[in-house]
Amino acid sequence: MTQLRTVQVLGGGSAGSSAHVRSLAAGLAARGVRVTVCAPTALEQAYDFPGAGAHFAPLPRRSDPAVVGALRAVCGGADIVHAHGLHAAVRAALAISGQRIPLVVTWHTRSHSEGARRHVLRLLERRAARAATVVFGTCSELVDRARESGARDARLAPVAATWGCAQRGQQGKTRAELGVVDRPLLMTVGSLVPHGGYGTLLDAARRWRGLDPVPLLMVAGEGRERAALQRRIHREDLPVRLLGRRDDVADLLAAADVAVLPSRWEARSLLAQEALRLGVPLVATAVGGVPELVGEAAELVPYGDAVALASAVSRLLSDPVRRAELAAAGRAQARTWQTEDETVAQVLSVYDELVQSRAG
Repeated sequence: MTQLRTVQVLGGGSAGSSAHVRSLAAGLAARGVRVTVCAPTALEQAYDFPGAGAHFAPLPRRSDPAVVGALRAVCGGADIVHAHGLHAAVRAALAISGQRIPLVVTWHTRSHSEGARRHVLRLLERRAARAATVVFGTCSELVDRARESGARDARLAPVAATWGCAQRGQQGKTRAELGVVDRPLLMTVGSLVPHGGYGTLLDAARRWRGLDPVPLLMVAGEGRERAALQRRIHREDLPVRLLGRRDDVADLLAAADVAVLPSRWEARSLLAQEALRLGVPLVATAVGGVPELVGEAAELVPYGDAVALASAVSRLLSDPVRRAELAAAGRAQARTWQTEDETVAQVLSVYDELVQSRAG
């Protein structure tokens, strides 16, 4: 039997899509599939795709005109090309244009822009959706969006990925290392970008200064908003600490009393998945795929409502019984999700389907 050859294409690569590709590469390689990951070098350094059993092909920055040619050279002998994200999908479609190679596209999230750029991104979405043989959406809203954009075949693929192993039993040690022993610890993780909801989160933090003891909010992640957020934290003396990029976010989250997800939009948030798996009570915005993901196992608030966000967190901090209920509900909800192994099996079954259809 001929070995199945796949190329996994990442563009910028969010934490969720990059973690998923590493998980997918490891699972496919373990099943005898030849996997090549084509991505920017920085992602290889962060996610060690060769360590997952994949070959790695560095991809120029997406603004580099050589990117399509580089992809064409890597994808030429593939049985399946699988692009993750909008920009990766558009470039992969150009790279294999005119060839009979099936293109699978996974939409992990949606684009956030206004004005003329928003119009351009919608055009790119349509182009990517129509070029794909199959579009996977990580939540129902993305599947609907792909169909509206002209996808021939759009399917739900609730990807599973984790930040690593952490245990709630180690939180005392972690909190001591962070210098947070006698006050509540709040935790959020994500890129510091405008649609992350961090302005609302700082508004809520200003309200938490009235609590006794005052909780400390820790934010793990980097992004172009960091400098502005830090200036505001300093100016208003907010109980917030920006941690930057961390490789121990699972341990940090496990040590938290409450996790907070303030985003404008999410599909299958890694933070939400990890919080529920670990039994960390979660307060999140009721946006995108979040309600579908968490069910009744989290406190949901409207996006951009600092009062509602601050109140939900304050209530949880003062109610250990409710926190325990959410912890149990979160673990139960997490057990209903597709596992990483099941995710790999689902993707591989689609690959087999497409390869057989191509051969026929």
